[in-house]
Amino acid sequence: MHKQILDNLSTAVLLFDGQLVLVYINAAGEELMADSANHLLGQRAADLFRASDPSLLYNLRQSLSSRNPLVERLLNLNRIGQSIAVNVSVTPVLNRQKNTELLVEFQQVDNQLRISREERLIMQQNTARLLVRGLAHEIKNPLGGLRGAAQLLDLELDEPELKEYTKIIIAESDRLQSLMDKMLGPNKPPNKAPINIHAVLDRVRQLVQVESSGVLSVKSDYDPSIPNVWADQDQLIQAILNIVRNAVQATQGKGNIVIKTRIHRHLNVERIRHKLAVKVDVIDDGPGIEPDMIQQIFYPMVTGRAEGTGLGLSIAQALVNQHNGLIECVSEPGHTVFSIYLPIISPGGT
Repeated sequence: MHKQILDNLSTAVLLFDGQLVLVYINAAGEELMADSANHLLGQRAADLFRASDPSLLYNLRQSLSSRNPLVERLLNLNRIGQSIAVNVSVTPVLNRQKNTELLVEFQQVDNQLRISREERLIMQQNTARLLVRGLAHEIKNPLGGLRGAAQLLDLELDEPELKEYTKIIIAESDRLQSLMDKMLGPNKPPNKAPINIHAVLDRVRQLVQVESSGVLSVKSDYDPSIPNVWADQDQLIQAILNIVRNAVQATQGKGNIVIKTRIHRHLNVERIRHKLAVKVDVIDDGPGIEPDMIQQIFYPMVTGRAEGTGLGLSIAQALVNQHNGLIECVSEPGHTVFSIYLPIISPGGT
């Protein structure tokens, strides 16, 4: 029971014995340390935190010898060559044999900032999407009347030269109608069923490779242990296809794209916390996205390409949001990653 409770905490919890050997770590701790419990258990704190802030190990030893709790903020924790900022709480506890052990809690500071940023961006995107949908509805009504009037006028005209003008009006009205439909975004709720995410990704790869000239390289790096996702297969194909097509356009169809899947623990979306999620990374080696554009690329009608409509990424985000997920992007020249997070939820919602 205690293990089940600790594994559902978003705070990383580690327990060290009197020799500072790790004897327990919860699921959030595995995520924080970017390693499995099977590999971490039995390791000494000196080895686990060798490359981290020296005061971290010092605080553990100090708390163990004095048997006093300690709290330290904004320490650097190094894991797999990456440094992250954490707040640390160390509490001495007595086990059944009356020996002192250390309960260590880590809270990732940048993760808290990331969650706050995600919530703010989702709220802004939803607001922008509502404004655009309202505008599209307002445009569609007179557009239908304009097209109808052009059709009636076309029936009254006899001269072929004049009919060409009405045909142009009708064709442009249809084009604008299609654009308005795209701006309105998904118009039906997802029809969810258990699906294999890798079947979806393979379908996307096939579509993209058929569309490309053959120069493009699309590789996969899948985690075969990922369970089925409760989702609408067609909507996921459309969302991920939009992301991959964006990568193809960024590399001008001549670059390298990698589609990678991994399990992600503790996903927070719109104040809802999901214990497990699928993370799909679409990685390309294109020129990257300008820093001043990175926060806006999921807004409707925002694009860095002259020929783009700025709707592909917005529609992808809306479709993924309908699955209680989200899309993030980090970019630098030669390395852009779109990360799609989809919670693993059973049909009963658990």
